[in-house]
Amino acid sequence: MRPTNMLENLNKQIKRRTRVATLFPNEASLLRLVAAVLVEITEDRETGKVYLDMTVTEENP
Repeated sequence: MRPTNMLENLNKQIKRRTRVATLFPNEASLLRLVAAVLVEITEDRETGKVYLDMTVTEENP
């Protein structure tokens, strides 16, 4: 289930950013925008903005 949610979130962010521009002069400009979005998301995840925390915490009884 996790991989699907991450992909859906990624697709949603790309769709949101490309919807703002609506009209691209050529395919290269669309690819540049999508690449920039992907780089931004990757940097956020690498710098500590955690999308999904998979650590298990122990609860004290």
